[in-house]
Amino acid sequence: MATGNGQTSFPTEEAPPSQEAHDDGGLNNAVAAVAVVAVGAAVFEAALLPGIALGVAAVAAPKYLPKLAGALNPLFKSTVRGTYKLAQKSKEMFAEAHEQVNDIVAEVKAENEAAAKEPAPKERHAA
Repeated sequence: MATGNGQTSFPTEEAPPSQEAHDDGGLNNAVAAVAVVAVGAAVFEAALLPGIALGVAAVAAPKYLPKLAGALNPLFKSTVRGTYKLAQKSKEMFAEAHEQVNDIVAEVKAENEAAAKEPAPKERHAA
């Protein structure tokens, strides 16, 4: 494109804003709107504030949850691993306790059967 001074200028196109910058602006606007509503709710009814806080968390969750999930994944894995090991140990302990109880029950049965086979001692009568 020619200009009055004999130089040619080329149109410069501005790069469109990145999606992340747009999301931050939208999130900031949403947070600001919620803050205004929260102030209004606090003036009229303070019991509404927990619900508003949950709403803000719901709005922010899609953006920050993937980052949070990546950070919590190792913690989650170690928790599951520990729970599994605890369950296995508990299973072994209960199996051993069950075996011991069965042994005791078998001993008591054997003692009762042996006592039933023995003749009862005769009682002496005092004269």
